[in-house]
Amino acid sequence: MLIVQKYGGTSVGSVERMKAVADRAVACKREGNDVVIIVSAMSGETDRLITLAKSVQLVPVERELDMLLSTRERVSAALVAMAIENLGQKALSLTGRQVGILTDTAYTKAKIEKVTGERVKDAIRKGYIAVIAGFQGITSDTSDVTTLGRGGSDLTAVAVAAALKADLCEIYTDVDGVYTADPNIVNSARKLDKISYDEMLELASLGAKVLQTRSVEYAKKYEVPVVVRSSFNFLPGTLVVKEDLGMENVVVSGVAHDKNQVKVTIADVPDRPGIAATIFTTLAEKAIVVDMIVQNVSTD
Repeated sequence: MLIVQKYGGTSVGSVERMKAVADRAVACKREGNDVVIIVSAMSGETDRLITLAKSVQLVPVERELDMLLSTRERVSAALVAMAIENLGQKALSLTGRQVGILTDTAYTKAKIEKVTGERVKDAIRKGYIAVIAGFQGITSDTSDVTTLGRGGSDLTAVAVAAALKADLCEIYTDVDGVYTADPNIVNSARKLDKISYDEMLELASLGAKVLQTRSVEYAKKYEVPVVVRSSFNFLPGTLVVKEDLGMENVVVSGVAHDKNQVKVTIADVPDRPGIAATIFTTLAEKAIVVDMIVQNVSTD
């Protein structure tokens, strides 16, 4: 099997945890699998670099900010590759550029257009575990470094898995899987063994932080089987797949909430065609996601 594993910031937050990631990856490789790893930045690195950037330029130029922030995951990738090599297994760290992750030019929140993956395929053929810096790519036209925005490392993992036609994409986090509700709020919440792409997409769009919507959409488009697991235990996690007949019988899969919402009310909008298009085109140009639209119809 070809397995793509993604490890988040808490999973690579210290040298000890990086060694644990290396142990898990090498064990998977020794079971006869080909393994590709995507890593996030170490916890705290983002805030440190943004603070550093703002000490130089109060409102950093987005292109330069992407160049700066892309270094975070490269550090993680190199260190994890070293930890794997230390266990006697060949490893190769790679950047988004080396992997061939091509994006548009929306700096700080770029969209993936294509993943070539030739360097990764070559590493796999030679028996290496490829360790990829997540959250980053390069523009298709000028090869400028870009970052992928919120959930970018998850998106990297799913996109790489799709490009490589991987058998499984494992997303390792600090939770055991997808729950019917936030277990920190609802004591009776239970972990789901399986959930469909559409259900996961709905939960993600409503605020569930296990997976971001873009990675779920990408997984659904290319039918990439995704497992959400904890990097701190060996529990099986939750499988996110295409809906089957048994899953259709479930009335309610889960409940989500989101505190990070902004409500904008626009008054005295002229009632004529094209106004809504003008508003939402402007928002789209800034890559601002609109979650819900409520429109009052005048009866005057």
